[in-house]
Amino acid sequence: MKYSLAPFILRRPWLARFFKPAASWYVNAAGYRQMGLRYDDLLEEENESAQKALKRLSNRESYERIYRIRRAVQCSYQHKLLPQEQWTTTAQDVPYLQPLIEEVNAEKAEKNELDSIAVIRKH
Repeated sequence: MKYSLAPFILRRPWLARFFKPAASWYVNAAGYRQMGLRYDDLLEEENESAQKALKRLSNRESYERIYRIRRAVQCSYQHKLLPQEQWTTTAQDVPYLQPLIEEVNAEKAEKNELDSIAVIRKH
């Protein structure tokens, strides 16, 4: 089970504004953007929901994702970062996989709910 303060903070605009600089600093300190990755490239893909979501990606988005990951692995092997003009910007770092994972989880929950319906006969 995952616990997070994010929903609590995001429900309070004043608290979100307070933590925004620290969050921006943390994202830049994480270093994945300097390797050309997007946040959704870092998501765990070993679970069933992520596998189904990856299959739903368009061919172009799937190819770009694989390219970004391979380029980041190559940078990691060489212990180098990409040139600054190739870094992922904040505008480019939009979720592309997380909405699909949420959609798959919602479908799975709906299926489980429909599978557990009890039929009651009325005579």
